[in-house]
Amino acid sequence: MGTRYHITVVDAPDGVDRESVQALVDSELEAVNQEMSTYIPDSELMRFNGGPVGQPVPVSAPLAKVVELSLDIYRRSDGAFDITVGPLVNLWGFGPTAEPEQVPAQAEIDRLLAEIGSDALALQRNPDRLTRKRDVQLDLSAIAKGHGVDRVALLLEGQGITNYLVEIGGELRTSGRNPDGREWRIGIESPTAAGQVVHKPVRVSNRAVATSGDYRNYYERDGVRYSHSIDPRTGRPLSHRLASVTVIADNCAEADGLATALNVMGAEAGLQLAEREGLAVFMLVKTGNGFQERYSSAFAPYLEESES
Repeated sequence: MGTRYHITVVDAPDGVDRESVQALVDSELEAVNQEMSTYIPDSELMRFNGGPVGQPVPVSAPLAKVVELSLDIYRRSDGAFDITVGPLVNLWGFGPTAEPEQVPAQAEIDRLLAEIGSDALALQRNPDRLTRKRDVQLDLSAIAKGHGVDRVALLLEGQGITNYLVEIGGELRTSGRNPDGREWRIGIESPTAAGQVVHKPVRVSNRAVATSGDYRNYYERDGVRYSHSIDPRTGRPLSHRLASVTVIADNCAEADGLATALNVMGAEAGLQLAEREGLAVFMLVKTGNGFQERYSSAFAPYLEESES
């Protein structure tokens, strides 16, 4: 996944040691990579991307599950979350290719907009089969990390571990109590280039947390800042003032995907979706002299708990 992971286990059962858990975790994460990585040429996802168009292709249950959730978030966000957006990300120089010398022409953007779209996907469950109705390329990088967190969390629970924190590249899931016997305390990062600065702490146990933002990966051309986050509906980098979105959900895959979707939608539309669906969402919006906090009704109790 191109990132680090961190796991804290509290009070493991007798017979469960660090080395055995480490081996299980590494094996599980390797399995996730082999299913969903775009960096492994023979991963299941890349083999699917190179497979037939217009024909159902058998896929593994984990891949089907992540695609199913991705399609659900695609519909709920009116297309703001789209796992076929990769060609546009590459066009703007945020994929494996270098930054473009010039900003892409509108004609090229329009050409790719006509080709992408999760509406080209048809998923059948039990048995699991996935069909590309046109030659779209899937990229699960905005949700697979969260899925990996969930897989590790379930693995720990399978070992009888009930108090833990699992974090992969900033996305995390907690259960039970921390080493001090209290709820887990999570820091929402301040969206600055320096990083590792906590803007606000929240107490979160038995839930998952994911954050999406445009404050690290970007470049500038002629005084204009271009974010790595591409709106699949316009084909262009985000231009609104929403700096970061944090979502608390039951599982990390959903929190991960929703954070990306809401980041693309912007503060107004994103908060409307959050209130409509009862989502726990915290946003930091850029102002002239810093950041403004905005959050949904469902997020308020987490702030009250952290400040009490």
